[in-house]
Amino acid sequence: MDVFEAIAEPSRRELLDLLSERERPAGELVAHLHKLTQPAVSRHLRILREVGLVEVRPDGQRRIYALRADRLIEIENWISRYRRYWPRHLDALESHLAHNQKEPTE
Repeated sequence: MDVFEAIAEPSRRELLDLLSERERPAGELVAHLHKLTQPAVSRHLRILREVGLVEVRPDGQRRIYALRADRLIEIENWISRYRRYWPRHLDALESHLAHNQKEPTE
């Protein structure tokens, strides 16, 4: 599995969002993703660890997970090729919103 496949899953993106704030113990991550079982969260963390997006270190009985932001460069490099299209779309959105604000609502 590569980085793109790993982040395609919403629960793994949620884990990355949580870890972008600060490192967290596994139990805290499980508590935040209350819709998933502990084994499911562990499986998602294992996948993120295998693709290098997170790292884990022992802290007594706990396992502390941290984001490895350097691995996000692969995603950044891929997305950067498409940035040139964003201003055009943002300009179109701005025009659309300005046009709709001028029209009276029914």
